[in-house]
Amino acid sequence: MIRREYLQGGLRRNDLHENPMSQFEHWMSQALEAKIPDPTAMTLATVSADGEPTQRIVLLKHADSKGFVFYTNYASRKATDIAHNAKVSLHFPWHFMERQVKINGIASKVSPAESLAYFMSRPHESQVAAWASEQSHSISSRQMLETQFARMKEKFLQGKVPLPDFWGGFRITPYRYEYWQGGAMRLHDRFEYTQPQEATDDGWVIRRLAP
Repeated sequence: MIRREYLQGGLRRNDLHENPMSQFEHWMSQALEAKIPDPTAMTLATVSADGEPTQRIVLLKHADSKGFVFYTNYASRKATDIAHNAKVSLHFPWHFMERQVKINGIASKVSPAESLAYFMSRPHESQVAAWASEQSHSISSRQMLETQFARMKEKFLQGKVPLPDFWGGFRITPYRYEYWQGGAMRLHDRFEYTQPQEATDDGWVIRRLAP
């Protein structure tokens, strides 16, 4: 059994921004400065129509006051789950900094213009891959996937790759955040931001949670 102490530092109420997105931006900037592996990788949890939860890693592509954006195939399992239940959970596991951020929110599609702008910023082969892969669907072999990729690459060899109508972004609009900092003797620091009726002028109530 692996056991270790968390000793990199605590988290106090006075350390927190009143706005949870400002707090996220602060921690993300520190994660980027620390050069931890894949700081924008986040676990996305969804629930299917029959109540089965599923998790997978997706990459955060944009975050602002409106929410957290990632991109995917709209025929994928995650998108199908969201179509039935738009409530999702995000988790940033910044183990190297002994930190976690958990976010609950409502998922909705971004505008076609946003999806197009991001799609056109992707490398050419990533654009081609969006056309080649029927994400989450069964395939007979990797060779079949590579053959389809080669076919699409040849098709779009002479021009720009258009945005597939089955591909685009989702924005997660948060209604709850939790910031977790590891502490010695398992006395971790946890703070939750919510938006109940008694919220402050900034719209968020901050509570300390027991570890």
